[in-house]
Amino acid sequence: AGGVGGAGGAQNASGTNASGVNMASKSAGDLSAATRAEVKTLVRRLVFSSAFLLVLMYFSMAHMMWNAPIPAFFAGNPVALGLLQMILAAIVMVINKKFFINGFKSLSHLSPNMDTLVALGSGVSFVYSTVVLFKMTGAVASSDEQTVHQCMKNLYFESAAMIVTLITIGKMLEAISKGRTTDALKNLMKLAPKTALILRDGKEVELGIEQVSVGDVFIVKPGMSIPVDGVIIEGESALDESSLTGESIPVDKKIDDKVFAGTINNSGFLKCRSEKVGSDTTIAQIIQLVSDAASTKAPIARIADKVSLVFVPTIIGLAIITFIVWLLAGAQFAFALSRAIAVLVVSCPCALGLATPVAIMVGNGVGAKNGILFKTSSALEQTGKTKFVLLDKTGTITNGTPEVTDIISLAPGKFDEKSLLQIAATVESKSEHPLGKAIVKKCEKDGIKILDSTDFASHAGNGLESTVNQKKYYCGKTEYILSVAKNLSEKEIENLRQKTDELAVSGKTPVIVAKSDLDGQNASVIGLIALADTVKPESEEAVAKLHDMGLTVVMLTGDNEITARAIASQVGVDKVIANVLPSGKEQVVRDFMAKGQVAMVGDGVNDAPALTRANIGIAIGAGSDVALDCADVVLVKSRLDDVPAAIRLSRKTLLNIKENLFWAFFYNVALIPIAAGCYYHAFGLQMNPMLGAAAMSLSSFCVVMNALRLNLSKVHVKAKYKKFIPMEDSEKMEKTLKVEGMMCSHCEARVKEALEKLKGVESASPDHENNIVKVSLSKDVKDKDFEKTITKAGYKFLGIEG
Repeated sequence: AGGVGGAGGAQNASGTNASGVNMASKSAGDLSAATRAEVKTLVRRLVFSSAFLLVLMYFSMAHMMWNAPIPAFFAGNPVALGLLQMILAAIVMVINKKFFINGFKSLSHLSPNMDTLVALGSGVSFVYSTVVLFKMTGAVASSDEQTVHQCMKNLYFESAAMIVTLITIGKMLEAISKGRTTDALKNLMKLAPKTALILRDGKEVELGIEQVSVGDVFIVKPGMSIPVDGVIIEGESALDESSLTGESIPVDKKIDDKVFAGTINNSGFLKCRSEKVGSDTTIAQIIQLVSDAASTKAPIARIADKVSLVFVPTIIGLAIITFIVWLLAGAQFAFALSRAIAVLVVSCPCALGLATPVAIMVGNGVGAKNGILFKTSSALEQTGKTKFVLLDKTGTITNGTPEVTDIISLAPGKFDEKSLLQIAATVESKSEHPLGKAIVKKCEKDGIKILDSTDFASHAGNGLESTVNQKKYYCGKTEYILSVAKNLSEKEIENLRQKTDELAVSGKTPVIVAKSDLDGQNASVIGLIALADTVKPESEEAVAKLHDMGLTVVMLTGDNEITARAIASQVGVDKVIANVLPSGKEQVVRDFMAKGQVAMVGDGVNDAPALTRANIGIAIGAGSDVALDCADVVLVKSRLDDVPAAIRLSRKTLLNIKENLFWAFFYNVALIPIAAGCYYHAFGLQMNPMLGAAAMSLSSFCVVMNALRLNLSKVHVKAKYKKFIPMEDSEKMEKTLKVEGMMCSHCEARVKEALEKLKGVESASPDHENNIVKVSLSKDVKDKDFEKTITKAGYKFLGIEG
């Protein structure tokens, strides 16, 4: 889909293969087909296994324990009944032969895993029961009814079949949720345009993307996607590059600026020269990064496998010791062998196959109730092991769309905030620019009527102009407004630049509003409207919760350093990494993964490689389809405070799994002394199927009930320590300190430097003539901290004014 390059892998002018995206598409399709085939196979295995197991359980358990009716042929015919059980068990074991192939192969490599434990438990149960069945036939032939009855009680065919069937349930649950990366690749490839408008001999020719070569001149009209990476040679426009950078505010482009495949031309007409085509384009490289990251993400070691690595050799060792001890004690060879085999049979816990899947299912249910979707069992297990949380800015920490934050009138006598907003919205009402739409939305929200306007004109990348009530009004960037209002004094220009710089430092984008006569004369600046991608209400609390859990929080964004740090100061992250493209984000994730487990939280196409590379990718539910497909966890409510909730739920689930493993082994291990014959001489107690069945039932019951406790878990809790207080929300955002001892500007500089090093102090403005210092705060600072800092600098703190 959206293939960059031809199916035949044609070489482009740069010598690179132009079919990179199509190749990724093929591999994605192959992976998807393999996953579907695996799920289909496991479902079929489970259905047939369950059908034969139910019949087997009826004959072996229901008839033997509760005297359930059976066909007359089998009644009073123990050999036939034993043979039927053997055949049914053999069928179930053949259906699930993969356990035995993988299990014994791992054992031969001296690295036993869960499959080895399953294969040993099921295989030994079957072999032992077969030997007992042959012994039964001899007893029947010699009319030894007591031995026949004893042999019937020592058949474990139902255990052999039940073990592999229960474990298959867990395998199927895991397989159903695999292969999500395939969908991510398909959605990414949809972003790559299929055709391009190429200039050939002065005419526009629409060609397939695989036919574009380096150096070709292509045209991009408003609303079209950029087909390949290139450089603008004619025209100006605002481009939506959110697919690459994740930033919602379009980027103004002019001649000699770079353009990238998959980005959208919002307004102007562009003529560009191609520089990178095919698999060399940025979008193709993102696709490749996602594909590579998915294929190299390390498989998660299952807890049960780790347990098996120790448990299997231990049980085998106990069985051997049991056999040797009985021989040394003078027992017959057959008796000693029976005790050793009984140890192996009773040691394999059927509940082991339920311990992880049942907890995962309940944990997933709790997550779903709270708007947290874990795509795989591995994701639910591993999220809780996170050490570093990397947060994308736009759409994750922030709302992802620009909003009006400040309305500043520079002509208060003629234009108050309401009338300034009305004029700006009227001029912007005919624009498609997101900043203009945000101003219009603010005007409508405040119930302000948009006026009639004429002579609308757009100056791409600079600003707009329109006639309202016989006056010309302008909205745009500083340089554009200064080119219109040429009669501004130096002081007015300096004042304007100072205000725009202040807004920019706080992460806001200023739109300057000016007016003039119809002929352009007597131009003046009447105000500024600042817009910004505002922080979500819950973001600060979410970061505080992550800190409470001992996690390091990093903000990772493609936005500029100034805006990034302005947002970071509001939410309190530990570190800011700005100006990073998708490949850069993926590399940052790699770097942090070398230090510990990483969870990447994002919402855009540009986050896809990082989401895929991270140990755990967490996508905001309102994000792009690509991000949702790449992620391991989806936050349906798009709330950042669901990130700590997901980690907390994962930790609780992981603890529950470990508890389940204990109950899965406890009863079976408790029966090992009986199986080994430790109480044989003292009490005449030997292992029998009834004890084994009881152990199996109790362990399964405890596992299920313990997993259900997860439903009582509270995943949302309040942060323990005081939240950071954003400057604009704080009643104490400014304080005036009374300081004695400042004599000159050098003293002021010394006090300023000391105070600005104090955590929570944004800026300090000392005045030695009045013995005061005005401080701006990002959070509340205690008086004793001010006193300590000022005293250490060599001056005397006299308190707070007011």
